[in-house]
Amino acid sequence: MAKDADDELEQTWTKRGWDRLLVVQRPAVLAHLRGIRKRHPEASPEQVLRILEKRYLAAVTAGGAASGAAAVVPGVGTIASVGISGVETVGFLEASALFAQSVAEVHGVAVTEPERASTMVMALMLGPSGSKLVEQFTGEMNGTGGPRSEYWGQVVGDRMPVKFLKPLADRVRRTFLKRFAARQGGSVVLRAVPFGVGAVIGGAGNRMAGGRVVKATREAFGAAPSVFPGEVLIGEADADERALDGGHVD
Repeated sequence: MAKDADDELEQTWTKRGWDRLLVVQRPAVLAHLRGIRKRHPEASPEQVLRILEKRYLAAVTAGGAASGAAAVVPGVGTIASVGISGVETVGFLEASALFAQSVAEVHGVAVTEPERASTMVMALMLGPSGSKLVEQFTGEMNGTGGPRSEYWGQVVGDRMPVKFLKPLADRVRRTFLKRFAARQGGSVVLRAVPFGVGAVIGGAGNRMAGGRVVKATREAFGAAPSVFPGEVLIGEADADERALDGGHVD
């Protein structure tokens, strides 16, 4: 029974296209980073990472606050409230994906495969349990206690062989869905738990959840690099346009 419920949950997740919200095309990520670097040309990699964190927290806090405010307006019924929470969750997922992939790029990790990107983002959003899950898996994969010299964000982002990525992706996805989805009246509705519990906690909850993602990302990738990777360097005026034209994820 439990397995059937898990399968139904995963099928609904895929059918509704929630998985696509966890992947940002790499050219858009590069354009995002170059935009920040053009506004802050003297910023170091560490300073750019702090800017990314600040922007991310501001975005998810604003989304949670808007959802919370709308849900307490008289006349907004249960169905409408669930819809509002759904919109908020979409925004949280998209913001988390852009943030995580941008941080990976600053660390020189080019995430080009959708499944690799979504697995990395889901593991980061799971926080400590996601880190533990990935480290346990890599330990099983290596026949050791886990990678000692590499941060797991780099391993999942571009170094894990494809043959191992699929079973890890399945394990992370099932854990993610069990934690962040709730069954209501025969349909699966993604909640913002613990993204902020939608209308109940709103902006404050989303900021706390975003803070956990930020902390998990720092632990997954380690200290900022001393220099930017080549593709994040500021180039000619049309660099962003060239990025958006090529290198897209299929």
